[in-house]
Amino acid sequence: MATIRRGREADLPQVLALIQELAEYERAPQEVTNTLQDMQRDGFGAEPIFRFFVAEQPEDGRIIGLALYYTAYSTWKGRMLYLEDLVVTEAARGTGLGRLLFDTVVAEARRTGANRLKWQVLDWNEPAIGFYRKLGANLDPEWLNGNLTAEQLHAYCCAPAAEAAASQ
Repeated sequence: MATIRRGREADLPQVLALIQELAEYERAPQEVTNTLQDMQRDGFGAEPIFRFFVAEQPEDGRIIGLALYYTAYSTWKGRMLYLEDLVVTEAARGTGLGRLLFDTVVAEARRTGANRLKWQVLDWNEPAIGFYRKLGANLDPEWLNGNLTAEQLHAYCCAPAAEAAASQ
């Protein structure tokens, strides 16, 4: 059985490989533009913005599961954790690792005083939807997700006052 532990910087090459495996599964491998250097800076640099847990095989140190999260803030609820990715390599699915990783993130949310744990699941990903329903989670069909890509962010025209405020 795999061991669940906090992620370390040395884990990042295997973590990025799991992220790419997830992107393949979600039919969007071309969407992964994150790099090892980005993850080193963003997870272990001067101002870390994410954390993660891994499921590691004790016999060979191979990482076969990942739960990557970050602290977010709700104006209505206060501190919350956002579970960005929960992934178990295909060969290890159905072994209970996903549940162990999820339980560990729930424990982290409690430990840090979070008032909510939030995540997304694709509407066609029936195995994941079933997994979350089995855990008793609320899956809200009411909210739509909005985002701007890097290209859209660069092309977006901000008011000069907004640019000045952001640079302070």
